[in-house]
Amino acid sequence: MRFDIITIFPEFFRTVFDFGIVRRARAAGLVEVEAHDLRGWTKDKHKVVDDRPFGGGDGMVLKPEPIFEAVGHLAGASEARALREAGKRVVLLSPQGRVLTQKLAAELAEAEHVVIICGRYEGVDERVAEALATDEVSIGDYVLSGGEPAAVVLVDAVVRLVPGALGSETSAVNESFSEGLLDFPHYTRPPEYRGMGVPEVLTGGNHGEIARWRRRAAIEKTRRNRPDLFERAGLDEEEGRE
Repeated sequence: MRFDIITIFPEFFRTVFDFGIVRRARAAGLVEVEAHDLRGWTKDKHKVVDDRPFGGGDGMVLKPEPIFEAVGHLAGASEARALREAGKRVVLLSPQGRVLTQKLAAELAEAEHVVIICGRYEGVDERVAEALATDEVSIGDYVLSGGEPAAVVLVDAVVRLVPGALGSETSAVNESFSEGLLDFPHYTRPPEYRGMGVPEVLTGGNHGEIARWRRRAAIEKTRRNRPDLFERAGLDEEEGRE
């Protein structure tokens, strides 16, 4: 799987993927990640990538021409439908996009090639979202200075779901959101710390009881911390009352 990141700050990504799961996946040849300077696809001597918005207003807007040129060069097409048909995705990172979820990350992990466009300033010319991007994605209901931190989040979330990246086939399945619930609580040694103990069921060795406890604990944690997820989890009546 390949990620190409289009940005005006390629140096932002110089070392950020040299750690953890993404580093191991790259070393194993499972994924490739490369950042590209958007200015490389400009055609004027000043390498201008932004301009004032039509209709007035604050700030500057990233121009469409270099972005279309960059995606066409990197992905071999510059039209959203053709890219999808080729098994490729172009993700425009934007506060106006649909929120990144585990389900969307899993969907992107099935693509052979993902191009990520990092927005800046007041945003990106809307024609990029309308005709070029296959997906417009936000990482949450807040505003960042640019799409670069969001690109790191997106790559990490997707790489975790690439077969072989985690080492264990069940790791991604058991994580938060994979089944519509938060993950169950985890404990490790020491068995008692500052008067707080580990639930006895986890030390008893009965795997059936452990699985049932973890399911109940995940439901309760979701009910407490994310009532929105709890309402959408589709639990049967008995589980919902536990």
